[in-house]
Amino acid sequence: MYLKGEYSGEDRGQLENFNLSHSDSNPRLSDNIISALGGLIAISLISIIAVALGFPMVLGPIAASCLLVCVVRDGPFSQPRNILGGHILSTAAALVIWDVFGKSHITIGITLAVVVFLMVISNMVHPPAAASAVVVINTEAGWGFLPCIAVTAVLIIMFFFLYFNVFKSKRYPKRWL
Repeated sequence: MYLKGEYSGEDRGQLENFNLSHSDSNPRLSDNIISALGGLIAISLISIIAVALGFPMVLGPIAASCLLVCVVRDGPFSQPRNILGGHILSTAAALVIWDVFGKSHITIGITLAVVVFLMVISNMVHPPAAASAVVVINTEAGWGFLPCIAVTAVLIIMFFFLYFNVFKSKRYPKRWL
């Protein structure tokens, strides 16, 4: 599903450009290495913080966010508004649902439906944020998970802003809001 025509042909081409070929003659190999190295550094630093905060379960959704920024940094789902807004919105909604209904299979389903609806109407779709919501319900993480997901989402945005803008051919983000 594409929102408001945001996903241009250029954005779709980003996934096709991410090719980890074993051939040294591939001009995109250096771009792939730069992206992979950025993901390695980002998730390594973020994992230290997440574990120190007591929420290592945040790493699954946050690693997926890192992957999106590394592979399709110009895509709409990889922009700061979508990353931060999607994770905060989904996590907060999941925590409210968990407080009211507790943990169950149906609660996980209701949570996913609610966060999909909220992300679409707010125009902050970020697929890994749906995973954050499911993690909240499944692990019964509690309200301490919300500041952890917010901090780690901000760290992703800040890290990749600094990292990618060092390279002349790479820019992040495409837009802030």
